Amino acid sequence: MYEDGQELTQEQISYFLERMDSGEEVEAGSDVHQLMTAASERAMRITSRMNAEFNSLSDTREQLERLFMRPLPQGVGLFPPFTTDCGLNTHLDEGVFINAGCRFQDQGGIYIGDRALIGHNCVIATLNHDMDPAKRANLIPAPVRIGADAWLGLNVTVLPGVTIGEGAVVAAGAVVTRDVAPRTMVGGVPAKLIKEL
Repeated sequence: MYEDGQELTQEQISYFLERMDSGEEVEAGSDVHQLMTAASERAMRITSRMNAEFNSLSDTREQLERLFMRPLPQGVGLFPPFTTDCGLNTHLDEGVFINAGCRFQDQGGIYIGDRALIGHNCVIATLNHDMDPAKRANLIPAPVRIGADAWLGLNVTVLPGVTIGEGAVVAAGAVVTRDVAPRTMVGGVPAKLIKEL
């Protein structure tokens, strides 16, 4: 389905995203897995340029739109460096700001709501491996959803399948393993409720 070095077609991208959004397990070495690798290579080419040849924030924005293959709302901002394993399944709403050093594994889908703030060096992951050692290379996608006006402090890690509610705050260094209620503050490893806001 995919040959090394070949650009992905729109048909291949649509098929890949449909499979990722289904949540079905991806078998190692399958056609979908090969498309995942191709998307990663594409993302690395684009983000390497964006991170190494910074010219302006408008240039960064152009590179992000190329990476995500869709226009961004005007208020979206990002400070490089930034890396992603895919880039095709990240969805940013108006006023989102992503600070320097963030790493997204977005194959399973990352959805960030209006005015959400993503602090320095945050990691958002959307893939798990199969727990059976015989199938450990298989991948299971699950989306991460971050609500409007949420704030992830620096060095936060968000694991696959987590939803962070509107207006929630995740304290610096937290590892978020389960959903966070709206207008609450969580922190720690794993993240636990600190207080309601």
